Amino acid sequence: MCRWAAYRGEPLFLEELVSSPAHSLIEQSHCATRAKTATNGDGFGIAWYGERPEPGRYRDILPAWSDCNLKSIARQIRSRLFLAHVRAATGGGTRRDNCHPFVHGVWSFMHNGQIADFEHLRRPMETMLDNDLYAARTGATDSELLFLLALQFGLAHDPLTAIAEAISFVERLAQHLERKVLVRFTAALSDGKTLYAIRYATDDRAPTLYAAPMGGAGGYCLVSEPLNDDSEAWVEIPDGSAVVLGEDGVDVRLFSPAGRPAPRTAQSRSELAVVG
Repeated sequence: MCRWAAYRGEPLFLEELVSSPAHSLIEQSHCATRAKTATNGDGFGIAWYGERPEPGRYRDILPAWSDCNLKSIARQIRSRLFLAHVRAATGGGTRRDNCHPFVHGVWSFMHNGQIADFEHLRRPMETMLDNDLYAARTGATDSELLFLLALQFGLAHDPLTAIAEAISFVERLAQHLERKVLVRFTAALSDGKTLYAIRYATDDRAPTLYAAPMGGAGGYCLVSEPLNDDSEAWVEIPDGSAVVLGEDGVDVRLFSPAGRPAPRTAQSRSELAVVG
């Protein structure tokens, strides 16, 4: 499983998530504590928003702890919204095109999880894409294909519904083909204005997701696992939830694929512990 961190708020240097904290993303790349595998050394990537609508991006296949440029870049780049990811491959080779975050236009996306029996579902999933989105696919991962499916299903107009429809399509496809029906999905995505995160799994065993305030009033960090040992600062986001960070602050909502009831483990925003 992969590890990732995302931030939205007042401009912050990327190193505040990537390299500076005691349990930074670079530290998690070789010593994750809340994942199936402690090492996430199959590449890394960062995507950040600056003066232009589309994000900048830097990815490589080296382990995050051994890339000589990553710490330097993270120390110099300051952004109001960025995504960072270290990869532990569950499918697809170790190559730059398979490293997260993935970008398309103004959108950026990164994912921790998997689609069961993806090798049997890949081709029918790809046939759902129009020509432009099919041509935009450069890698071989289930994560990138889920992102493109969400774009196909209207990500630009209604992000959470588009993600729900993409996951629902995969689950129904697997059932139709008599394959294992299992999607594990903890992801972050953004259009440069709003940061979204979703935690969901078909079997209610979704990869972890935590949130904490950071970077001044209204700033928040979303992570696969906490960046430090301050347990009071971090709130675990329940399985079956979506987090929306925008101009109006933080909003935690129920999430389930189209046509399925919300998991019993999910809670409404009013029932959640206060984030921040």
